Amino acid sequence: MGASIRWTARLRALLRRWRGAPLTWLIAGGFVLMLATAIGTALTVDRFRQNAIESGRDSLESAVRLLARHYDREFADFAVFQKSVIAELESHGIESPELFRGQMGSLAMHQMLRAKASGWTDVAGANVFDSEGVLINSSRRWPVADVSVADRNYFKRLKDDPIAQEEVEVVPGGRIGNGPAIVFARRVSGPHGQFLGMVSRAIAPEQIESFFASAGLGEDSSIALYHQSGQLLARIPHVDAMIGQNYRIGSAEQNAVFDRTSVSTKLTSPIDGKDRIVASRLLAGEPLVVVATRSLDATLATWRAQTKFFVNVAALSIGLLVLTLFLIFRQVTRRVSLEKQRLDTAMNTMTQGLLMFDQDERLIVCNRRYIEMYNLSAAVLKPGAYFRDVIRHRHDTGSFEGDVDAYCDGILSNVGLTQSTIVETADGRLIEIKNQPGASGGWLATHDDVTERIRADERIAHMAHYDALTDLPNRVLMRGHLERRVAELAQGKPFAILYIDVDEFKGVNDQLGHEVGDELLRQVASRLRACVSGNDLVARLGGDEFAVIKAGSSDQAELATLADTILKALRTPVSCKGQDIRTDASIGIAIAPEHGDNPDELLKRADLAMYAAKSEGRGTFRIFVPEYDAKARLRRQLELDLRQALARGEFEVHYQPLVDLAANVVTGCEALLRWRHPERGMVSPADFIPVAEDTGLIGEIGEWVLRQACTEAASWPGKIHIAVNVSPVQFRSRSLALKVAAALAESGLAPGRLELEITETVLIRDDAEALTILQQLRELGVRIALDDFGTGYSSLSYLHRFPFDKIKIDRSFINDIGRSEDSSPIVQAVVHMAAARHMATTAEGVETEAQAEVLRQLGCSQMQGWLFSPAVPATKLKQLLSKQTEAA
Repeated sequence: MGASIRWTARLRALLRRWRGAPLTWLIAGGFVLMLATAIGTALTVDRFRQNAIESGRDSLESAVRLLARHYDREFADFAVFQKSVIAELESHGIESPELFRGQMGSLAMHQMLRAKASGWTDVAGANVFDSEGVLINSSRRWPVADVSVADRNYFKRLKDDPIAQEEVEVVPGGRIGNGPAIVFARRVSGPHGQFLGMVSRAIAPEQIESFFASAGLGEDSSIALYHQSGQLLARIPHVDAMIGQNYRIGSAEQNAVFDRTSVSTKLTSPIDGKDRIVASRLLAGEPLVVVATRSLDATLATWRAQTKFFVNVAALSIGLLVLTLFLIFRQVTRRVSLEKQRLDTAMNTMTQGLLMFDQDERLIVCNRRYIEMYNLSAAVLKPGAYFRDVIRHRHDTGSFEGDVDAYCDGILSNVGLTQSTIVETADGRLIEIKNQPGASGGWLATHDDVTERIRADERIAHMAHYDALTDLPNRVLMRGHLERRVAELAQGKPFAILYIDVDEFKGVNDQLGHEVGDELLRQVASRLRACVSGNDLVARLGGDEFAVIKAGSSDQAELATLADTILKALRTPVSCKGQDIRTDASIGIAIAPEHGDNPDELLKRADLAMYAAKSEGRGTFRIFVPEYDAKARLRRQLELDLRQALARGEFEVHYQPLVDLAANVVTGCEALLRWRHPERGMVSPADFIPVAEDTGLIGEIGEWVLRQACTEAASWPGKIHIAVNVSPVQFRSRSLALKVAAALAESGLAPGRLELEITETVLIRDDAEALTILQQLRELGVRIALDDFGTGYSSLSYLHRFPFDKIKIDRSFINDIGRSEDSSPIVQAVVHMAAARHMATTAEGVETEAQAEVLRQLGCSQMQGWLFSPAVPATKLKQLLSKQTEAA
């Protein structure tokens, strides 16, 4: 669309230059632009299609790779058991089938089989068959049932072929198990290679299919386990009639999935005839193949939506070109008024439906959005139509329900008043209708679809107990679950809390953006769910912190195994928005009742253990030990020192200059708190500010900083203002405005030179109360800046509802500015929004001249950072300001 607008401007310039030239050139140029737009759209759509197919193939390859690794391990363990049984049987030195049948059919041998098979969950246990295929012993029952498998193909192959040592085949149920089973049979040979019998185990296809289901490949996808011979062993979606069928019946290209170690291609399915993307992988230890497919239609579903969007954009661009050409043509030939063109353009790009009526109830203007919103006829809604006819047409077409005359009478009786109502249409949409009286007796009506906004409010009830991003239980729901678990301790039911913090998550957000960070959190939540059982609870506590409440366990070894499982799951690379991200986590474990018997104590100790894991290298877990309480006591000592620091005069205020990007002069300074501890030296604000906020000391400290900064700023040149940070704790104090007024009166600083910086955190708790406090501050004459914009709950509604003078752009958007794919578009959008609201902008963390130059070009007002000066003491700042004054 932007390209179309630029070409339209060029056409207008050519028209002025070639005013005497034939209009043929103008029309030809327009068709060339439309053709270029269509070709560009087609190429883009084709490229997106290829990307969608490649992405689908990568997803399937990843799934079969993981499944193959899983079943390589599973079946290897399976084989170990069978081989151990066969070794035990062959160790008896039996030389004939008769001796084998006699010695292996004993109770002692049954007990041996039962001991070796304990803990396995296959269908029929371990079964021993003689050389005639008759069941002679089993780990499941004694005496054994009268069962023969002599007619089974796998038995025949093992008996007839001395080379064959193992056969895998799916068989119908009824002889030993209750349903179809995948049989793993191994040959038992005598000392001279003669066939004595076989040992078999079986797995139900449902067990494999239930694990396949966890892969979550999406709609119209399938995962199947085949024998290399082509026999289908297990599949999701499950179809009874397909299990056991042989599908090695297609072309050589289709059969390649059974022969090659791995395949990734696009084939026509021999099952449903659909074109599908196929990925397969041959297991290392068994003649089995894992095959995952997704139909090409499902793979390209998102692409089709993108195609629709691009086609619509191209169509809109071409439409705009046609409209522009038409308007230019009319301007040259008929000189249509400029005001009419502007009105048409403005109305038809509105997101709201718009109607304007005169004092005689006749329609003056109706925009396209209104017609589309209610699927009306443009032939009826044309200038001159009566208001009642418009509503009656809506009634006839089904977008209005009720009495037409009563509704019209109600509107007309209050036409001189501003009205606003929300109505529900027959198709369930919620429309906000605003009527504004006109100066000449008519009125203007706007119709806005607010369905999503209203529905979002209705979802708040769900959001109260579930995390909106991951749909995991939130802290509130987890608390209730934890209290129930604590109550069950009296019944001898222990449990454990695993406190999980994703390592270096902030770096992902800063480097790759919040969209990637959010997707990473969703992936983490999904993997945590997969690591626990149905009786366990996974919750998101906030940010990058999660918790698992493990029921019925107090064994440290078991919990350590679970923690290792979680860490391994989280370390698997995550694909987020095209980025492969490696992540890790730190886990703290507290066990009830060993480490406490109340929720707060257990959470605190799990948290302490988690921080111990972080401090000891991250990417690991720690189980709570009493030494961690000692570290907590050190933090409490920091709190005690902090309470005395103000009285002892240990705090200092340093000042970092704010530089006007256009004039390259200092126009203000930000006051930054520093703590010079008599024993620890300079304590980082990152260490003591959170403690001050947690303890409430930030209120008293912040008030001291405010007074100190105002007093110091009063001695600066009159054009230099001072910026002071206000913490959320200070902001919630209803006496903030009084304290600011007192600091100004005490220092003699002009209110207009004081700028208070607040973060979005203070706005989300109570909009009405926050607005009241901001208005009180504004009445004092001080300036208000929104700090760290874009890093928290950034909402454009804040800029509309609250009286800000400045927006401070967080350093995370400045770090990569000037490089490819940087944050320049974001910064420029913020600058434009601020300018539209008559607000200044300050970029934080500017460290290079290149960053400053880009910000200057983007229109940013101010900068601060090490490029010009770090935060310095008051004496050094005065020297800097004096040099600037002398230079001026």
